Amino acid sequence: MNNQHIASHATTQLPSAYRISDELFAQIEHAARAVEAQVVAWRRDIHSHPELSGQEVRTAGLVADHLRELGLEVRTGVGGHGVVGLLHGARPGKVVALRADMDALPVKELSGLPFASQVRAINMGQETAVAHACGHDGHTAILLGVASVLTGLRAQIAGSVKFVFQPAEEGCSSPPAEGETWGAAAMLADGALDNPSVDAMFGLHIVPQMPVGSIGYRIGSLSASADTVKIKITGRQTHGGYPWAGVDPIVAASQVVLGLQTIVSRQVDLTHEPVVISIGAFRGGYRENIIPDEVELLGTVRTFDAAMRADVGARITRTAQAIAGACEACAETTFSPSNYAAVINPRELTEQSLPALHLASDGRTVEVPKQSFAEDFSLFQQKVPAMFMLLGAMPNGMNPRQVAPNHSPAFVFNEDALCVGVKALSTVAIDYLEQA
Repeated sequence: MNNQHIASHATTQLPSAYRISDELFAQIEHAARAVEAQVVAWRRDIHSHPELSGQEVRTAGLVADHLRELGLEVRTGVGGHGVVGLLHGARPGKVVALRADMDALPVKELSGLPFASQVRAINMGQETAVAHACGHDGHTAILLGVASVLTGLRAQIAGSVKFVFQPAEEGCSSPPAEGETWGAAAMLADGALDNPSVDAMFGLHIVPQMPVGSIGYRIGSLSASADTVKIKITGRQTHGGYPWAGVDPIVAASQVVLGLQTIVSRQVDLTHEPVVISIGAFRGGYRENIIPDEVELLGTVRTFDAAMRADVGARITRTAQAIAGACEACAETTFSPSNYAAVINPRELTEQSLPALHLASDGRTVEVPKQSFAEDFSLFQQKVPAMFMLLGAMPNGMNPRQVAPNHSPAFVFNEDALCVGVKALSTVAIDYLEQA
């Protein structure tokens, strides 16, 4: 996830009222402040002990232990190392789920924090440094705090709350077996939202480019799908001094890279939804005077609409094959739709939730533009009405241009945002159940 250029619009007109009482919100605020130091401690502990996707053993154990201490029903091993806690309120009602992701990244931390990671682990068969460079340590700590707050308010809750702690949001740290799922897909396959069935769901992501304590929202497409494209250009090897004696796949592949950008600039209607096509790897050749047989291109494709997602994939294949053919080369294209569909917030649930979020953030809700990061929270949205929001956590003394983006080795965020996150998820959960 990368939010380096997030900007905000003015807050839209909010519905007139939230359902949660002033007295109950005051109790949430008090409880959130009471647990704030523990939330910070959890965050720092998890940050110092990051675990890659699919390896979240220690983190899952910490989560499960706390949920059991609270007296919740706890399932472990859900979709890998996922943990699901269930809190039953004192009164009957609907079921709302809250989600946090737990995994770290194969990144060497350069934050300078006193609790910075020194951990190394195996990623895709190679040893690598590991760090929480995307804020998942904060997400996990926030949801642990929410579990504490809402457990203390059990007598006033109408319905049930599921706490969904997800592994492997960032993907896989080892090659998946054929047909194997991970992350949100694996949790769904393992019944994370069943028994009891969830009626609505909420999640958030820490964003250090937004003012600390602000809540960013968007009705409709918030973030993009992220698909992988692989293009193999095959020519015919020859001496570098005699290019006419073979077929040069490097020249053909170079033209393909440029040609793919005409899909964005000339072929799709950008007034409907934006598209991003980026080639991040160009692999071919091994000596300066030998033209190789083949070149491989690897890239990512970001779209905000299911129909456009399919259309762009077809255009990539057609463009690559046509350009390669004109160079007397061949192009074999693999367009792989991923677990990361576009995050699309439903209008009704989002509008119903905004007053509670406005309350929890002290009026600092802001409408944000579309973002080109990807999130597999989108898979939960395909099963139940679910809203995803952004939590501002800009470090003190910085502005958006100075802040290291998510996934950067220098990524840091302001821990003052953690308490706001606890308040936001606690408030929106109770408010939803009261509306229901």
